[in-house]
Amino acid sequence: MTDDSTDLQSDIAANLAAVRARIAQAAAASRRPAGDIRLVAVSKTFGLDEIRAAIAAGQRDFGENRVQEALPKIDALANEPIHWHLIGHLQSNKAKKAARPFDAIHSIDSVELLRLIDDSARENRRSPELLVQVDMAGEATKFGAPIPVSREILKAATTLTAARVVGLMLLPPFFDDPEATRPYFRRLRELRDTLLAEGTPPALLRELSMGMSHDFEIAIAEGATMVRVGTAIFGSRTRH
Repeated sequence: MTDDSTDLQSDIAANLAAVRARIAQAAAASRRPAGDIRLVAVSKTFGLDEIRAAIAAGQRDFGENRVQEALPKIDALANEPIHWHLIGHLQSNKAKKAARPFDAIHSIDSVELLRLIDDSARENRRSPELLVQVDMAGEATKFGAPIPVSREILKAATTLTAARVVGLMLLPPFFDDPEATRPYFRRLRELRDTLLAEGTPPALLRELSMGMSHDFEIAIAEGATMVRVGTAIFGSRTRH
């Protein structure tokens, strides 16, 4: 093992330990068990060396933004005991490719996409977990389903035959002050609570995927069960 690879492993292990400590502290402050929060290490734009270093440090969930970038990584690490999450926007014409390799897809934003993934999952004998990406801000540069469409997706989710909707996902606007994201996280939790009160099956709403490197403590305080952390684990990205 070279000095560079040793340094990489040690840096990523230290970063992961720091992130896990932050998660545990945020969970304790909210009187929640740290084990209730799943850490998804966002490995988009990073290579196999970084991912293997995170695996060696005990990380098991990895997030990718693009299907085409993720597929070679998934193939190369097929024998590793890890789970792959697609967290970026998924076009309908890529749905068939995504249902087979990914264990979870966080970006369901239409009934059409939901049904395409379910069809492909059934054909491939897969049962990926799906999250409905809710648009809480109406930003033109981001994707997500408006709340009325989110309700339609959840209604359609009760008829799936292979894939399983398990919760909601949010990508709020970026603010320099992490506290500014709190209202968005709170609104997603309140939407979840409203849907439950209206009779949506709890199995469809057990996960809230929200919070990234700079604001995941606030997301945890507002009820996140999955946080998507990249920079705090792998460092700054040099390409997008």
